[in-house]
Amino acid sequence: MKNAKRMDTINVVPFIDIMLVLLVIVLTSATFIAQGKIPINLPQAQGASEITQDLKQVEITIDEKGNYFLDKNQTTLEALELALLEMPKDTAILLRGDSKSYFEKFIALIGMLNKIDRMNVDIEVEQP
Repeated sequence: MKNAKRMDTINVVPFIDIMLVLLVIVLTSATFIAQGKIPINLPQAQGASEITQDLKQVEITIDEKGNYFLDKNQTTLEALELALLEMPKDTAILLRGDSKSYFEKFIALIGMLNKIDRMNVDIEVEQP
């Protein structure tokens, strides 16, 4: 009769491997969530206050190349204006702009928001 190897212990190595993979996935996705939908380098400003989250908030982003994004979809200034006109006037708007983006793009966006009478606007900056 052969000596059969008894299984007294549980092999935890596969369990640890699975847990490490899940940890990497969670940490990676948490990084993208914390940075926002479009990765940009925010400009710094002193005296900035915390933004309260609004359920009906719309995010407008200007990336480093001067492209406009409505939430996470790339758009033009004209299409952005049409989309905002379809929303209620009290919709909260969060402006995010890359610190290297063109200032004229930001001014054009502010001018468009004034033209269509949107006043509930916050600008996201990074604390120094």
